[in-house]
Amino acid sequence: MNNEIYSSGNKEKLLHRIKESFLQIPREHKCFGKQIFMLAKNDLIKTYKGAVIGPFWAVMKPLFQLFVYWFAFTVAMNRSPIDGDIPFFVFAMVGFLPWCFMSDCVSRGSKCIRDNRQFVNKISFPVSTITTYTTMSKFYVHIFLFVCAYIYLLCAGFTPNLYHIQIIGYSGLMFIFFWALTWSLAPMCAFSKDLESFITTIMSGLFWLSGVCFDSYHIKTDFIRKALLFNPMTYFSNGYRKALIYDQWFYQGYYRPEYENLIFICEFVLVILLGVFNYNRLRKRLPDVL
Repeated sequence: MNNEIYSSGNKEKLLHRIKESFLQIPREHKCFGKQIFMLAKNDLIKTYKGAVIGPFWAVMKPLFQLFVYWFAFTVAMNRSPIDGDIPFFVFAMVGFLPWCFMSDCVSRGSKCIRDNRQFVNKISFPVSTITTYTTMSKFYVHIFLFVCAYIYLLCAGFTPNLYHIQIIGYSGLMFIFFWALTWSLAPMCAFSKDLESFITTIMSGLFWLSGVCFDSYHIKTDFIRKALLFNPMTYFSNGYRKALIYDQWFYQGYYRPEYENLIFICEFVLVILLGVFNYNRLRKRLPDVL
């Protein structure tokens, strides 16, 4: 009887700890909504402070990169249009849209706590909001880039339709996914500069492994095609193309769309669980480290 009571008490304590862990981040964001939006705006201004054209550099950099890829693949390598009628520039541009956000979010988000250490020691300022406003500032840039790209698509002959509404879902999921990823990366990078350097190193190579400038559905090697289904960056690049240029719903596609969505859902849940676990495990030790 005593063993049963003891076991029941342990289960209740464990459930209480799990509940408290998941409520910790929402609790820290309570009453800080205005501050988060203000800090996101200030973070964007600070990034381009001193530049003549200011935040427009956020557009100039990806435009120049797109021009380089267009020249390399279309002019130098004579790359043919995708699926016979979709220009390669349009194909690359739409896949590049989510990549810009994902790349900046991972690169900047992983070191946001270290870069904003002045907030860590303030008891009244919750640490988790640092990752929130950093991610939000990158999302502002993404929205602006999307508007510019959408206008270009309309000028190129693409007409608005119901499929385009999916962008709201894809962009929302993308924001939450990489926001939750920073819950793990930012505290760990605050403890280890090696991890921060490792993330910076792999991001340039990850571009070529994420289906941004190639069609991952039509890769001839079956193993590589299946492996790319586990890359969330490939998922969002393909998702944007489904919505904007392929006129397909998220459950449609060329290669096992049901597996693609199921894999992402599992990764989505896993990233949130690991993010909550790592953040709650490390947050109390951050002031001592920084």
